[in-house]
Amino acid sequence: MLHVALLQLRGELPPPPLSATIGLRMKSIAPGEAVFELDVDGRFHNPLGTAHGGILTVVADSAMGMAFASTLGEGEVFTTIELKINFLAPVTVGTLVGKGRVVKRGRTIGLTECDLLVGDQLVARSASTCMVIRTPAQPTSEDQTPRK
Repeated sequence: MLHVALLQLRGELPPPPLSATIGLRMKSIAPGEAVFELDVDGRFHNPLGTAHGGILTVVADSAMGMAFASTLGEGEVFTTIELKINFLAPVTVGTLVGKGRVVKRGRTIGLTECDLLVGDQLVARSASTCMVIRTPAQPTSEDQTPRK
């Protein structure tokens, strides 16, 4: 997965459709770490005139998910099984930066965190629990025996 993310980062593969739709950008990726950015403006406001919490959550989930995905081995995928976010300050405009990191990567369960910042201000902190799913190995032609 890290290889695919690096191709996206270099522009050799397109970003996921949601990222393209809202303008979410991956800024960096390394094993166990990922940084995403989103320019927040009125398009993302709730009726109170601040960025909708779901938008902040998308940035955090993307950063944490890609950080965790960067640790996957051959034949592994993952799913998020829990996500929590604490909103610490309202966001109206500016570049929202999500800094995701893997806190603990076990064989089956992992913990990730993300700080969301606008400039130097911490505006939210998020955590998620991820579950690794191992896909069965695909049989090679030598493994396949003719069926009668």
